Amino acid sequence: MRGGNMAGMMKQMQKLQKEMTQAQEELNKSEFTATSASDMVTVTLAGDKTLKDIQIKPEAIDPDDPDMLQDLIIEAMNAGLKQVDDATKQKMGKYTQGLPR
Repeated sequence: MRGGNMAGMMKQMQKLQKEMTQAQEELNKSEFTATSASDMVTVTLAGDKTLKDIQIKPEAIDPDDPDMLQDLIIEAMNAGLKQVDDATKQKMGKYTQGLPR
């Protein structure tokens, strides 16, 4: 009887692993777009945190103030990465809930 219980548990784990893999693939195919507060910089990230696109408005490019452009890019990237992290927690949280980090 005990062997049958173990086989059922293994089958359940394989099913869970397949669901997790599918959820991660869906997430990786998703795109997340974020902008700086002034909308001068817009970034698009994939669910695996790969930068897909960056749009910079011409007025954000001030040769006398390169720090401003850097700050805008950092702001947009951080907002995009937070979106990816939030979506990952939402989608994958049911699988990772209770696991040590």
